[in-house]
Amino acid sequence: MTPTRTADEAPAAQSRTPDPKRELVLLHELEPVVAQNIDRHLKVVRDWNPHDYVPWSRGRDYAFLGGEDWSPGDTTLDPAVRASLVVNLLTEDNLPGYHGDFAGTLGRDAAWGEWTNRWTAEEARHGIALRDYLVVTRAVDPVDLERRRLQHMSAGSGGAPGGILETLAYVAFQELATRVSHRNTGVATGCPVAEQLLARIAADENLHMLFYRNLLEAALELAPDDVMLAIRGVLLDFRMPGENQPDFARFSMMIAMAGIYDLQLHHDKVVMPILRHLSIFERADFGPVGEQAREELAAFLGALERRASRFTARREERLAREAGRAAV
Repeated sequence: MTPTRTADEAPAAQSRTPDPKRELVLLHELEPVVAQNIDRHLKVVRDWNPHDYVPWSRGRDYAFLGGEDWSPGDTTLDPAVRASLVVNLLTEDNLPGYHGDFAGTLGRDAAWGEWTNRWTAEEARHGIALRDYLVVTRAVDPVDLERRRLQHMSAGSGGAPGGILETLAYVAFQELATRVSHRNTGVATGCPVAEQLLARIAADENLHMLFYRNLLEAALELAPDDVMLAIRGVLLDFRMPGENQPDFARFSMMIAMAGIYDLQLHHDKVVMPILRHLSIFERADFGPVGEQAREELAAFLGALERRASRFTARREERLAREAGRAAV
């Protein structure tokens, strides 16, 4: 769902292997910030029940219980919307892998472990509610959905990269990307129930983004060059955790062509808001390594914006041609 770069669109990223000792120091130094943000999060988060967002009265038995199995005529949703719903749900389904990644990188103890467990519990609601909605309304083929779930989870987590700073940078941008995708998918369904459900999920994702963004901001004060390297590395090769799903590339193109999530949205609604909040291009505390990483990021963002403009223009031309053919 989210674009990735090609080798000729940005300078080669300078990598830096995380120093295990420095990683432990950062975990300790950031732990009070984690605790503060857990308290903030618990004050503003709104608990909700997945079953409240499912139109149960629209459901009926499948063939195993004497009813009828799914057929294409059961859904009126646009194929691109169905693709987005499937991609979003399968991404949520892979939660056990993400939890393992986070616990292994950030630790299972004290505030870090408390947050990972709370985040996992909140994210689990998303998959529960989405699957119930899709199965009850027969929006997608549940047999195909289950086959995709097994294949996706069997492929591994596909989650955050290694290292504390890389993980914090990745999830800050990824949670915002997920918020945008869920919200736009809900609107695109044309179903008030689905829109309400996906808006509720998007609100959770936004709070999660704020948590990770706050940690990333605190880390910038402690290790500006290291954080700049992490942000540059994540954005130059940004990939959504669901990219190892079956048909991900094809579904991503369908989703982009429908305007649900595309390069322009990625640049305008995900990447730039966080960079602006962190004042990445206004800071004066980077050393030579951080400055180089910032320059590389700036070059990449210029290339990304040009790609986004070209894609949007091609999409508008294609839609205009299709509208013209339909009018004949």
